[in-house]
Amino acid sequence: MKVLVTGPDGVLGSNIVRELLSQNYEVVAMAENGKASPTIDSLPITKIGGNLLRTDDVNRAVCGVDYVIHCAALTAMFPARSEVINKVNIGGTQSVIDACITHKVKRLIYIGTANSFASGTKENPGTEHNVYDGAKYGLDYMDSKYEAQLLVQQAVKERGLDAIVINPTFMIGPYDSKPSSGQMILSVFKGKVPGYGDGGKNFVAVKDVALAATRALTQGEKGNCYIVGNENLTYKEAFDKISQTLNCKKISRRVSPWAMNMFGNINSRLGSLLGYTPQVTKQLARLASEEHYYSASKAQRELGITLTPINVAIEECFEWFKANEYVK
Repeated sequence: MKVLVTGPDGVLGSNIVRELLSQNYEVVAMAENGKASPTIDSLPITKIGGNLLRTDDVNRAVCGVDYVIHCAALTAMFPARSEVINKVNIGGTQSVIDACITHKVKRLIYIGTANSFASGTKENPGTEHNVYDGAKYGLDYMDSKYEAQLLVQQAVKERGLDAIVINPTFMIGPYDSKPSSGQMILSVFKGKVPGYGDGGKNFVAVKDVALAATRALTQGEKGNCYIVGNENLTYKEAFDKISQTLNCKKISRRVSPWAMNMFGNINSRLGSLLGYTPQVTKQLARLASEEHYYSASKAQRELGITLTPINVAIEECFEWFKANEYVK
């Protein structure tokens, strides 16, 4: 069976490609035209160039494959509003949907985000039944991923598409070449985190999300969404877990919501004026002071996934960083 993976060289895509190969799938990887992909270039796959905004590229990639796993997306949260994010995340997904229907693929797996459902508390974590409330943050990334999810579900209901949505939480693991989520681990290790906010979120090993995505090719109910997460941790708990796993200095300073928000507002203004991307923006500061917890019980039950302890995911991520000279 042949599987097309879009966005194959990101942290999740790189793990999905490896999981597919381990299950003896034939992999076609659609990456940006002319872009080197160090996390997958040495693998026994067919790599093709393409642009999600060009329908001919998308149709050429989808033609002849049995399944599609659509990972490609823009995840930037600064600036908060960006037309290109909407074009790629919404328009690109629509092109993938259309191509899957035209070429009669067996199933489309769309990689969404857990943020497309309202979160909850540790005692009552968010599930797939919760209604999206992310519009209050004013982030095109969140809004566009939710809109793309709706497009997939609409195509299932109205156009006969067989599709499933995988909604990961905050992923940690190897092959994070950007780095993306792993930047948190590097920052704690290097002592560059000034403090922790009062909030928290759900963390998951990226290889568990990769397994869920490949399981969903043949398991799970058509049209359903599956939150894939693991441990609900406050930021203090997460930073403590990182420092304990890596044997580095703990982050001991609490940053109040007021101070966090002020810091984020100043950073956002400076970033806009000086043309750089701040690590903590107005929106990220707000998120750092809130609880965003989720349950993956449905994915465990219906996709049969196993969940890796987060300290193991932290160690695997850090060992990959060391092997690839991100840390000395």
